[in-house]
Amino acid sequence: MELCVALDLPSAEENLGLAQQLKDYDIWMKVGFRAYIRDGRAFIDAVKAINPNFKIFLDLKLYDIPNTMADAAEEIAKIGVDMFNIHASAGAIAMQTVMERLSRYEKRPLVLAVTALTSFDEANFQTIYEKSIDEKAEQFAKMSYENGLDGVVCSTFESRAIKTATDSAFLTLCPGIRPFGEDAGDQQRVATLALAAQEGVDFPVIGRPIYKDNDPVDKVKKILAVMG
Repeated sequence: MELCVALDLPSAEENLGLAQQLKDYDIWMKVGFRAYIRDGRAFIDAVKAINPNFKIFLDLKLYDIPNTMADAAEEIAKIGVDMFNIHASAGAIAMQTVMERLSRYEKRPLVLAVTALTSFDEANFQTIYEKSIDEKAEQFAKMSYENGLDGVVCSTFESRAIKTATDSAFLTLCPGIRPFGEDAGDQQRVATLALAAQEGVDFPVIGRPIYKDNDPVDKVKKILAVMG
């Protein structure tokens, strides 16, 4: 497993302060909607300046017509991030178009597809997709795997089944991790770090349990100790 810390604080200064506290750890940093819309590419550059070995996951969940998604993917590749995501709901043609466009880059970012957001419970998910979370997540994962993506965003509870249905090397990135059983907040399908390890999760994404802790550095030390 590789730890991914969510930079989801209300301001660039707070996010960079957190990154500065964690500068001695070569870990992943997740930059999401709020931070990127507010602070842009300069924010990513500022995070990398704190520790050039930080890896950046740009969490924008691209979802549009295939060519528009491919255009956006190419611009993301030019920024130099290490991983980004698209919505699996965009479909196979969009996936193919994105991956074809990125194939021209000698070193492209990893591309993951979002299956089912961890804020969904079963009932609300079925009103939109008309299938269970488990069934649809596996279907989306197979589509992503068959069309050349590197992995998916899913909950811990789908990780093992997805790897069984695709390949053990197919990556699973899982939000909603409460490493030691912390409050779930607005997430529905949360899991401990121990369960994430058991289910073969590659990237546990952890935000609030770290940045709301009185000592984020100590919390990260404990998390990394569990991860081995």
